[in-house]
Amino acid sequence: QFHLVESGGGSVESGGSLRLSCSVPAYPYDTYSIAWFRQAEAKEREGVASIESDGTITYADSVKGRFTISADNAKNIMFLQMNALRPEDTGMYYCGLAVSPLVDPLKADYMDYWGTGILVTVLS
Repeated sequence: QFHLVESGGGSVESGGSLRLSCSVPAYPYDTYSIAWFRQAEAKEREGVASIESDGTITYADSVKGRFTISADNAKNIMFLQMNALRPEDTGMYYCGLAVSPLVDPLKADYMDYWGTGILVTVLS
């Protein structure tokens, strides 16, 4: 079992910024995908951004140009820098880990492990 822990959420005015962090425990797999997902109330969980073990980065169209995903491999931490936030970015944000190559790294069903989530609220 791998326990992922998110931090850095909170409330911010529209147009503001937040940085989320996800602590990812060291694990013995050479191939992986780690990603951020979010879930608004009464909506399905959707992929936001991902990093794969080969360095490939993928963003959802809704966040391109505003969000940046990065990772500090030495410290096993993944970040999501969120700028120009909008009210529609509000939701629970989760980090997910898949231990095998993925055709679609932003598909929630493919994740093997999840964090417990952290709330982001963007005020209009």
